[in-house]
Amino acid sequence: MRIHHLNLGSMREIDALDGSAPARAVCHALLIETPASGLVLVEAGLGLDDVAKPAESLDREWAELVGPVLAPAETAVRQVAALGHDPADVRHILLTHLDVDHSGGLPDFPHAQVHVMEAELEDALAQAPNRRYRPGHWAHGPRWQTYPGTGTRWLGVDGVRPAAGLPEDILLVPLGGHTRGHAGVAVNDGERWLLHAGDAYFYHGELSRTPRSHPLFDVVQLDAQVDPERRVSSQETLRSLAHDHGVRVISAHDPWELAEYTG
Repeated sequence: MRIHHLNLGSMREIDALDGSAPARAVCHALLIETPASGLVLVEAGLGLDDVAKPAESLDREWAELVGPVLAPAETAVRQVAALGHDPADVRHILLTHLDVDHSGGLPDFPHAQVHVMEAELEDALAQAPNRRYRPGHWAHGPRWQTYPGTGTRWLGVDGVRPAAGLPEDILLVPLGGHTRGHAGVAVNDGERWLLHAGDAYFYHGELSRTPRSHPLFDVVQLDAQVDPERRVSSQETLRSLAHDHGVRVISAHDPWELAEYTG
């Protein structure tokens, strides 16, 4: 499988803590080319409707907080085409959760099957519209594929589920805390596991043996969490996967991590 790393939505510029240049927060996503299942997106980022009609599609308070750039060229549908693919070939979208900056591109791929944890979809449908969940992102009626919070054990993590209809080395990994049904998406590229951890952490320093957070990211992270204990536990799980099992772990919003993959 070939994996592309994309930014599906630049946001407010933030300072580095290690002397690196400031950078805009990102919506780090993956585009996976599979042999038999077409194109697979991990995260949908901000979509064309968000860019064209932000006052209607996005929550005002959320937009003021994160300062999205809203560039059409950054949307998934435009980037898939720029890579030479037909957007209609995106047959599956795996979401870590349904927050606005992770689900906005869903209407741009109306025929894709959308994979998400059952608890996440339940909460989104029950709570929308609010700052977090925007019902316009699923008003087209996606083909949902949901997963319970139970499953098999993978590298010491319980409740892991293979993604239905996809290669067996694409997995949903429960990482609750940011939302009740938050999950990571693990992909084996043939050499090692890569785990997209969504918003289970925001800054690469949080994965260090001696964790260090980012003060600006913390404002968002602590405000958005629904279960602080589970969030902390999920980060402990991620540190174990990274340090004890050699898994490459990535966050949805750390721009310096994304630069490691895109240059």
